[in-house]
Amino acid sequence: MTVCLLLLFVVAVTAAVPVPRALTRSAWPERDPVVGLWVWQCLVATVLLCCLTSLVLGATAVFGTVRAQLFAPAPPAVTAAYNLSAGPVWAAVLTLLLAGGAAWTTAMLARELVEARRRRARSRAHLRERAPDLPAGLPAARGPLLVLEDEYPDAWWMPGNPPQLIVTTGALHRLTDHQLDAVLTHERGHARARHDWLLHLSTALATGFPSVPLFAHFCDQTHRLVELSADDTASRRCGHLTTALALIELNQHRGVLSCASSHRLLGERVDRLLEPRPRMPRRRRALTTATAALVPLIPLLITFAPGLTALA
Repeated sequence: MTVCLLLLFVVAVTAAVPVPRALTRSAWPERDPVVGLWVWQCLVATVLLCCLTSLVLGATAVFGTVRAQLFAPAPPAVTAAYNLSAGPVWAAVLTLLLAGGAAWTTAMLARELVEARRRRARSRAHLRERAPDLPAGLPAARGPLLVLEDEYPDAWWMPGNPPQLIVTTGALHRLTDHQLDAVLTHERGHARARHDWLLHLSTALATGFPSVPLFAHFCDQTHRLVELSADDTASRRCGHLTTALALIELNQHRGVLSCASSHRLLGERVDRLLEPRPRMPRRRRALTTATAALVPLIPLLITFAPGLTALA
């Protein structure tokens, strides 16, 4: 059991510190943001699985009731392989810390979901004020596209039930048909990929554990890569130049090309669309995806290795 916990600790530290730093410095996620998002998710899943499996192993060593429940159907050789008869003191401390971390993570995720629901409710109430119900005799049900009267060009996707795509009259007047199609395709790309759930997860982890570099990088890179991914969806349908011009027209009044930190991502997106780089080769993309998918299996292999060895 001690060896398993030490191995899990080494894997968690390795995945949480040097790997995220190397990944943030790499240029390839910008070329293929979908694969980049997948790698970040697998990396976070690996660390969370390390913590979860360590919690289970520690609980089985410290609490006899947990040990009896988990190992009741197992042969005696499997129980003996884990050496759970007398857990060290540090295992009890580690188990309590991991249990507190698991409870805190669950609380942060729940709070993020509750806050997101409240924000959507306020936004929908605000939309109802700006777009009142149609007069009697006209169809009452609005479609997925809602047009708002506003001089400023804007468009966004509001998740929920039902989801809704909102565009302002300023955008309709300012954008050409092809540019408007690029903007709507961009927002639908967010909706199809369910980027809102990924953003909620990354925000909850970064808020709950602000001192953990992995979660801070995960949040920053997620917010960046989901936009690049949606840009790619729009550019494949409408072209890179059309999508870039649509971004400029939508955000010109916000200072899209300024050097301010809040606008830097918009400038990077425009530059990336105006000078597109080729995607990774298909073989490398498949290899990266498969390798990232296998990494979360490492904590499970470490956890089950003593039992499988005893049964062999």
